[in-house]
Amino acid sequence: MSVSTNNKPSNTFTIILLTGLLTGTLDALGAIIWSHKIKAASIFKYIASGAFGKEALDGGNNMVWWGIFFHFIIAFAFTAVFYLYYPKFLSVLKNKYLVAIVFGLITWLVTNLIIVPLSEIGWRPYHHVLPVLIGMTILILAIGLPIVLIADKQYSKRGKL
Repeated sequence: MSVSTNNKPSNTFTIILLTGLLTGTLDALGAIIWSHKIKAASIFKYIASGAFGKEALDGGNNMVWWGIFFHFIIAFAFTAVFYLYYPKFLSVLKNKYLVAIVFGLITWLVTNLIIVPLSEIGWRPYHHVLPVLIGMTILILAIGLPIVLIADKQYSKRGKL
């Protein structure tokens, strides 16, 4: 991992790593705030249940840690893909804020229509539109916008946009 003399990240891996930490943290905070009536530990146990099944919901702190681990792995994956493909999305959509919206919507669609249904959690129907819209908005603000702002700055600095 190289860091320039002014202590700012200077390589793509470091930028993706730090951006992934940011997006994962923002997304977790968004979920915790939105689900304020539910303990944060329960949110992460729910995430862990995607791998460990319903037993994770009754598990202890180890299931919370597994949920945090899976949450950040998924956040890092989205961050890496979106960061690397940002110039292509920008060339098509022409507006970085539109790209942020698209990234957030893609994140919601992949998570809720592919990852969760294929996990031990399985498919769950959506009965109300408001939670879906709030979930999408959280992902636009927590995933899409930070990645776009950081990628735009980094790619512009390197003259690659």
